[in-house]
Amino acid sequence: MIDTHCHLADEAFAEDLDEVITRAKNAGVQAVIVCPEFRCQFDDVLNMSKKYPGFVVPAIGTHPIQAGHISTKLEDFQDSDVFIKNHADEIVGLGEVGLDYNPRFLNDKDKEKEIQKEVLLKYIQLSKELDLPLNVHSRSAGKPTINFLLENGATKVHMHAFDGNAKSAKAGIDAGYYFSVPPSFSLRDEKKSLIAAIPINQILLETDSPVLGPEPGARNEPANIRVSAEFVASVKNIHVDEVIRQTTENALRLYSKVSRFLLK
Repeated sequence: MIDTHCHLADEAFAEDLDEVITRAKNAGVQAVIVCPEFRCQFDDVLNMSKKYPGFVVPAIGTHPIQAGHISTKLEDFQDSDVFIKNHADEIVGLGEVGLDYNPRFLNDKDKEKEIQKEVLLKYIQLSKELDLPLNVHSRSAGKPTINFLLENGATKVHMHAFDGNAKSAKAGIDAGYYFSVPPSFSLRDEKKSLIAAIPINQILLETDSPVLGPEPGARNEPANIRVSAEFVASVKNIHVDEVIRQTTENALRLYSKVSRFLLK
């Protein structure tokens, strides 16, 4: 299995990362795509991929909500842009990027939404320039995020833990976007119709560790990814081994550079 979205640079793993990775490998995880949320984590993610070669695979990008629960700024991208271009050969995707319209994090709602869109547009353009897929966040903004991606010609897209239903996902499904399933989806009946609507060749597995685990409030980790696979298998009424095979193929197709990391 490939965990296509997790945050192992998070401080939640500061004390026992070696053990977390050992448990993941023992659970059948072949690789993890590690995404930073903040600029200060970029170097940590790259260093982690060197410490755990052939297992930790880095993506780089900035979350739409930054430290202190404030929306991203254009300045965040400008610095990130330079870093990403300087390390383009070392990363497999751009993420975590996207839109977040949760009212808890928006003070000047209209202004901050527009700035988030401006930053996401920059990442879309960079995705095309570097031929790297986007690893996309869409909290409280599922349909607007997909619409914005389509309007701006994004083609290599991974919607992580999509925050919407099957209807709001349809345009992205029709465009060939990929959608990843965290363990927490198994706790929500409404996500069954979403998974049912997505073709199996567009489904990925993820954990979003340390959050979105199978137990509310408990720290999540990559070893829990089998919960995601079993949930997809139950919804699609196919064997879990087929889910694992297909989602791994999907991940390697979208993140074409991952194979190079696995050969290390």
